Amino acid sequence: MTADSDQATLWEAPRPAPRILRVSDLNHRVRVLLDGDPALADVWVEGEVSQPSYPPSGHCFFVLKDAASQVKAVLFREELARATVRPEHGMHVICHGKVRGYEPQGSYQVYVESITPAGAGDLHQQYEALRTKLAAEGLFDAARKRPLPRWPRRIGVVTSPMGAVWRDIGNVLRRRYPIGHLILSPTIVQGPTASGAIVRALHRLYADTGIDLVILARGGGSLEDLWSFNDERVVRALIEAPMPVVVGVGHESDVTLADFAADLRAPTPSAAAEQAVPDLVQFPAILDRLRDRASAAMISGLAERGTFLGQEGRALTRLLPDTGAARQRAAELVDRGHRALSARTARDLAALQGVADALRALSPAATLERGYAVARLADGTIVRDPAQAVVGEPLEVVVARGTIATRVETTAGSDEEVL
Repeated sequence: MTADSDQATLWEAPRPAPRILRVSDLNHRVRVLLDGDPALADVWVEGEVSQPSYPPSGHCFFVLKDAASQVKAVLFREELARATVRPEHGMHVICHGKVRGYEPQGSYQVYVESITPAGAGDLHQQYEALRTKLAAEGLFDAARKRPLPRWPRRIGVVTSPMGAVWRDIGNVLRRRYPIGHLILSPTIVQGPTASGAIVRALHRLYADTGIDLVILARGGGSLEDLWSFNDERVVRALIEAPMPVVVGVGHESDVTLADFAADLRAPTPSAAAEQAVPDLVQFPAILDRLRDRASAAMISGLAERGTFLGQEGRALTRLLPDTGAARQRAAELVDRGHRALSARTARDLAALQGVADALRALSPAATLERGYAVARLADGTIVRDPAQAVVGEPLEVVVARGTIATRVETTAGSDEEVL
């Protein structure tokens, strides 16, 4: 190294320290660049609407996408009021507006000023075409819908074992109808292979002749997420079901072709479970109504038969010279009818009373008297699932004659049957 280079190194000015930006400063700069670009101040964008939402603010937020990309978009309340169409899942539209940055999230979106349809999106077109085809075959006719069994004992469920849906259905059944037995036929419910998996899960339940009812369910999602339930194979598998099927897919606004094929469509998975079974709390009132109806029918039947036999007796009196034997025979028939109907009434009422006694035995108080207990968390929540209990946390155990304070040491999973 020469003397000149050493001197240059000694006297070289220090480099300035880099300027470190805060996240908010960076987002602000990006927003200023986007807002100041005249090419982004007046844009026309064509794409397919996905995941539209309408919050209480009155605005509409949605995703505009094509085969390769997607961008967020917003239609503010004033523009939405002037729009000729409301964005819906699968709708193919042309949006006019401007691109603006959104500093709090470091993102950008299209501020839509006008929206017009550009023809139905590909998925929407497929949906309508298949719906029209299957409806023309009569597969959605109301005449083919079957009533649900009033007292199902074994209920098959087709859903993912990993999501909240399976847990929610189990909670509803335990609360409303504890004498029902759930059988899970697990499946994936989203993705390119989900349709075939759903069909196989349904057929596993169809092969069990002891199944009284099937529930097909999954949680909410976009049109793309729920597309497996618009697959023709799934629809035809539902039509072939040997037992009634209840479908609860997505939210109330989500309507799939599986809903049309079901014997009963429920707006949500939890609603599907509630509509599939009666409520245990209502059993005593139902039994009272059945008992009153049976008594009224039998009393009415006795009166009708008495009237009929009286008319026959009078006819015999007019036609026969000696009606003594006929009157005696008629009296015997009346007595026999009264005895038979009274015996039938007693048997039916005894049977109803037996059912009522059995159901009363299922009440919480009776369950505690038989030696069972109810566990509650510190905040009073009843423990229905081991996942609610935390090891080391206190529990209050309610028994027939009081309560016991204890603490969780270990937990174990459910023993519900899984195919």
